[in-house]
Amino acid sequence: MMLMMMRRLIYLQLFLLSGFVALGQRNADEIRRTFLDESSSTVLVASHRATHDVFPENSLEAIRKSIDIGVDIIEIDVKVSKDGVPFLMHDRTLNRTTTGKGDPEELTWEELQQFYIVNKGEKTFLKIPTLEDALELADGKILVDLDLKTDRIKEVMEVVNRTDTKEIVFFFDSDYEVLSRVQAADKELMIMPRAHSTAQADSAIILFDPPVIHIDFSFYTPECVKLIQNSDARIWINALGACDADIRNGKTKRALKKLLAYGANVIQTDEPELLIRALEKSGYRPETSVSQRQME
Repeated sequence: MMLMMMRRLIYLQLFLLSGFVALGQRNADEIRRTFLDESSSTVLVASHRATHDVFPENSLEAIRKSIDIGVDIIEIDVKVSKDGVPFLMHDRTLNRTTTGKGDPEELTWEELQQFYIVNKGEKTFLKIPTLEDALELADGKILVDLDLKTDRIKEVMEVVNRTDTKEIVFFFDSDYEVLSRVQAADKELMIMPRAHSTAQADSAIILFDPPVIHIDFSFYTPECVKLIQNSDARIWINALGACDADIRNGKTKRALKKLLAYGANVIQTDEPELLIRALEKSGYRPETSVSQRQME
């Protein structure tokens, strides 16, 4: 009981502190301009499931921390409840990240609100957030990569339209049929296809003419990069795994050499704060300073 109370106090203190100090905070318009500018040399940082070193993954608190430390893009996972409410969750079941069990898309939103978020095996006082709450928090401050963990895109798009956040959102999926449905519904929406080969990257360019393509290290080659750059798209690559481990253990030069070998524009990471510092020190993004957050 005492341990749980201490954890709650830590969450509360960090949450309140994040409202006052931000590292080099930029607004979403500026980030979007850089994101879409194929001539920009600035490397953008995407925080995987938001910044969850302290706060739970896919939580509003993790999103707020991402904003406050100067992250450019948050990646969040989206599902839809049985009664049509989009919410944030990565896994196919509730088991790992909440006090519930089973398939969350088989439950109503009211039923889902009975559960608490679990962070690193410990129950918190936090509830599962809606996509609407997440987008309202992000609006004007950060770009949002919506990783679709559902095929019910109609409900997701309704929330994006209702919150008037089309300018900050892009849709990510490995399933090109799902992305085709998104693009058919609204050609103004940004999408990010995932390619698993240079040939698939070529297909993604032909099908979608996307602003960014997610590629893997297995075909992160000069040829693939040139193909994508010639289409005026940006290149997204993951630091997740070995590169993040290097960053975490102080081997940032080795990580950056691998990540930036052929010109990646966006790096997704579980270590956003450390990666931002490393990129600034290496001249790949403008240096920032601690600034007072504008309280609204």
